[in-house]
Amino acid sequence: TATAGSISCRGRARLSATSRQSQPEGDISFAELVRIVSNAKVLIFCVTLATTIAATLAAFFVPKVYQATVVVSPVADNGSSQLGALSSLATQFSGLASIGGLSLTEGSAKRNESVAVLQSESLTERYIEKNNLLPILFREKWDAAKGGWRTTAADDIPTLWKGNVYFKKKVRSLTTDSRTGLVTLKITWTDPQLAAQWANDLVRETNSHLQGVAISEAERNIAYLREQIAKSDLVAVREAISSVLQSEINNEILARGKDQYALKIIDPAVPPEQPEWPLKVPWIATGFFAGLLTSCFLAILRKALQ
Repeated sequence: TATAGSISCRGRARLSATSRQSQPEGDISFAELVRIVSNAKVLIFCVTLATTIAATLAAFFVPKVYQATVVVSPVADNGSSQLGALSSLATQFSGLASIGGLSLTEGSAKRNESVAVLQSESLTERYIEKNNLLPILFREKWDAAKGGWRTTAADDIPTLWKGNVYFKKKVRSLTTDSRTGLVTLKITWTDPQLAAQWANDLVRETNSHLQGVAISEAERNIAYLREQIAKSDLVAVREAISSVLQSEINNEILARGKDQYALKIIDPAVPPEQPEWPLKVPWIATGFFAGLLTSCFLAILRKALQ
């Protein structure tokens, strides 16, 4: 019995040795990790507290960014329905209509044009220049006391082109709902009043620009058609031109009488009361969990180095 017990002890010793040899040197089990973390309560508490406080201070003192939103509906028909109703008559004289710069098939092209102008470089640069926004967009480079730029280097002085690029990347965003066709324009800025003003102004500028273009085109077409009526002796041709002329006159009247010519405002932008960034609760929670994970990692790293 003693011999059997001795053999059994030696067997258990060999199994224990084999088990130790099977675990690579330097590996730490999960239970060991839990023990290391539980023994580093002070480190974990201090690091987690520090990151939570830092995140809280940042959430309250980092410059807030607000987002103003305006929802618009591109107007598909800006007075072209009268012209479309006469298409059967004017088709015979489509060559004449094309010479006059008339289009019998506008439809969705008007919608696409309105959205394109809303985010176009020319409109943005014109708005920035008109409202002198460069000192606001690049306020860190502007010396208000001196009334000029802090730098004299030509490459560092903001230009309308740089302002347009900054506005496109950092300030303005535009999305279109493929199902409803509604367009959402968002302006992100540190001043909620300015954010709402810029959003509404850009829609207003787009309407004003396209309205002016439509009026100019209608006036040009009217002048051309009247000239063709005076030149033609054929009654049928004069009647066809007169019908198209009346449609162009109607288009001009409609264009002059509509403030929301190309973009109909569904929901105007208002100054937001809550910032878009930073959000206090998510920031504080992120600081807490970041500190917790970092402190656990530091505790394990310290033990590994030892």
